[in-house]
Amino acid sequence: MNFFEVFELPRRLAVDGDELQRRFYALARRTHPDFHQAAPPAERAAVEERAALVNVAYRTLRDPIARVDYLVRLEEGRTTKEGSESRPKAPPALLAEMFEIQETLAEAKAGPLDPAGRAALTEQREALLARSADAEARLRGPLAARWDAASDAERPAAFCALKEALATRAYLRTVIADLAEVLGEEESGVAHHRH
Repeated sequence: MNFFEVFELPRRLAVDGDELQRRFYALARRTHPDFHQAAPPAERAAVEERAALVNVAYRTLRDPIARVDYLVRLEEGRTTKEGSESRPKAPPALLAEMFEIQETLAEAKAGPLDPAGRAALTEQREALLARSADAEARLRGPLAARWDAASDAERPAAFCALKEALATRAYLRTVIADLAEVLGEEESGVAHHRH
């Protein structure tokens, strides 16, 4: 049973949050282990398993980005993040563009940053945060709507657009985390030398 089926929802990216929450509470009440204390162990175990599924399904579907990620895995016949044959790859143009930032990061990890280098990395991080937010906005809005409205013939292109935006966001988040780590290490290094 997939997460959409748990809540008897169509496999679409447009989900009414209030309706999802209502269905979650109704299911959570029915599957709460406290109501099944007197049941035989096997039945209690099944109820606990069902309750765990309801919780994970709810956490996934209430978050628009997690919902897209789950739908992509579902469409590819994967229900977990592990074992992905086709890990979403960032677009080549983005990789080429990030090459310079990656070089700067490698230098920053090798030695202390001067103020100009720090300022440049901070500026790059801000720009990448904005781009990551833009990728998220596209996933939540136009790309999700395009998928839901797509005919059979349009589905493959709509699916590719979802995957590319997910991969772009994931890659940007990795670079942003690397930048934050370098900037953070530098700050702690500076603080350490002051003592």
